[in-house]
This record gives sequence, structure tokens and C-alpha cells, in this order.
Amino acid sequence: MKDKILQITGIQAFLAPWVKIFQGEEVKKNIDTIVKSYVFPFLSILLFLLVWQVSANYLFNKEATAKIEKAKLEQGEAAAIEMQNCIYAGDVSCQPNTLPSPVKVWNAYLSLLADHNIILDKKDAFAAKVAKTNEKRVAAGKDPITYTGRPSFVDQIGTSLKTVFAGFFLAAFIAIPLGILIGLSTTLRTSFNWLIQILKPVSPVVWLLLVFMIIKTVMSDSDMDKSFMISFISVGLCSMWATLVNTSMGVSSVDKDFVNVAKVLKLSIGQNIFKVVLPSSLPMIFTGLRITLSVAWMVLIAIELLAQSPGLGSFVWEEFQNGANDSNAKIIVAMFVIGMIGFLLDRIMMVIQNMMSFNKNETA
Repeated sequence: MKDKILQITGIQAFLAPWVKIFQGEEVKKNIDTIVKSYVFPFLSILLFLLVWQVSANYLFNKEATAKIEKAKLEQGEAAAIEMQNCIYAGDVSCQPNTLPSPVKVWNAYLSLLADHNIILDKKDAFAAKVAKTNEKRVAAGKDPITYTGRPSFVDQIGTSLKTVFAGFFLAAFIAIPLGILIGLSTTLRTSFNWLIQILKPVSPVVWLLLVFMIIKTVMSDSDMDKSFMISFISVGLCSMWATLVNTSMGVSSVDKDFVNVAKVLKLSIGQNIFKVVLPSSLPMIFTGLRITLSVAWMVLIAIELLAQSPGLGSFVWEEFQNGANDSNAKIIVAMFVIGMIGFLLDRIMMVIQNMMSFNKNETA
């Protein structure tokens, strides 16, 4: 009971071995727990940063040497000395454009946050400036004037999250009903398996082009955001297959005893699905949804890049095209943000999956 109480929160779980050591309980075991759970992960982070820093220094020096040699070859010794002084003085106009160090990436992160605050101030100033005009427009039944300046990095994160969740819900909306239908019928499962196996590995680029062809025709006269529509539909079609397959497998593998009980009770098709099939299939369905969300987040960046949707994919591409001195650092910031958001989304889905799964080992 005491151990269960200590595991209520992450902080208590962290403090538990320290408290036990202080109390003299299983000292060696708890020291091993601390070393394995906290010291080694911390050392691995330091090792990662060290390897990164050494690699960045090596590539910087190699690129700097190449620039100096090129200046010497093309313009002479004086130009080479001038280039060397420029590089090691930190002048942004001549810095090697290569792998940035951890410090440069951190500074780029702070720069992006500062830029976000500047854009927020501009939005607030714009809103205050057009407040009275917007009141009149709303009263007249017209749309208010909105800020159309460039989005900040944080705004682009929000756009990507909105796109991935829209695509995820579209995938679930399509895949779960189809998976139930296919799972209930051996004939349908056999008939459509070939189509699923062919479409499942199709590249997101191909899905994007297909969706683009359809959307530009169907919504030719619409004022809706076409790039957002193209992005989230492409994400949904790319990522739906794991949920479709898992739902079908979950439904088709429902315990035969449950199926027989449903027949004895003469349940209708709807009652059979909602009272027998779905509760038994939920663990498999949520496993599929978890994979779907992970795939959706992975393909999102490429799709946003190609669809010109103002999200993280567009941000990475613009920085790559920009070629500024801090562009590489900002791209790595985006890489870490993408990875951390993907990790958090997976953890959230894992928690929901565990909540919806049957815990046969649960004890009082």
C-alpha cells in the first residue's frame, strides 16, 4: 500500500528511493534505482551534447578552412587573411553555413520566442487599431478585419497541431466504421484486403497530389482555406490504414463465446456492435489510433511543405531556402520541437489506450 501511494505522481516516484535511502531501507537497491533511472539518462544527455559540440566544431573548422583556401586561391594571400579574420571574429557575413553548435541552437530558440513576442505585440496593436472599425463591420453583418502579417514559429506550431488533429479525426471517422464493417464479414475482408495492401504503403506525396487534383476542382469557387483542406485530408488518408487494419482484426477476433451469447440473446446488429463487438475490440482500435496519430505527425511536415500550408513543414522549408546564418540552427530547433510534440502525442494516446484497455491484473 505504501509503494502504491508513492507512485501517485512523478515527483513522489522520484523522491521515493531517496526517502527510502534516508530511512535506511534497502539502501543498495535504491541506489541502483537512482543510478539506472536518473544518473545514466543524465550522463547520456551530456554525452549527446558533447558529441554534438565536437561534431559542430569539426565541421565548422573544416568549412572555415575550405573558405579560407578558396579565398587564397581566387584572390590571393591578403584575401585569405581577411577571410580568416572575418570568420573567427564572428562576423555573420562570412560564417560557415554548417552544423550549428548546441549554444547556437539555444540562441536560435530564444530568437524565435522573441520574434513571437514581437508579432504578438503587432497583433495586439493591430486589433486595437481596427477595433472600432470591426465593431461597425460586425454590426453591418460583415466579416471583421483580421491580422494578415507573417505567422510566428509558435503560430506555425499551432497550425500544424490543428492540421494533424483534423487529419487524425478524419482518419478515425473513415477507418473505424470501415474496419468494423470489414471485420464483421469474412467475405468483405477477403474482397478488400488487396486494396488495403496496395494503398497502405502509398507515399504521402502521391496522396497529396491526388487530393490536390480533387480539391482544386470541387472547391474552385469556395473561399475556404484550400491549403489547410489539402493538408489535413492528405494526412488523414496517409495515416488511416493502421486504424483500419487494427479495427478489422479486433472485430474479427472477438471471443466466440461473446458472439454466441449475442446470438442467444437475439441482439440486433446495432446492439451487437455497441454492446459486444466494440467493447471487445477497443484495445486493438486504440492501438491502431495510436499508430495513426504517430504516422499523421510524421507525414505532416512533408505534406505541409508541398501544400504550402503555414505550419512547421513550411517553416523548415523557408529556413532552408533562406540560407541565413542562423537558418540551420532554427531548423534544428524545429526538429527538436517536432520530436517532442510527437513524443507527447504518443504518450497521450498511450494513456488513453491504457484507460480503454481491460486490466485483468487489477487488484484492490
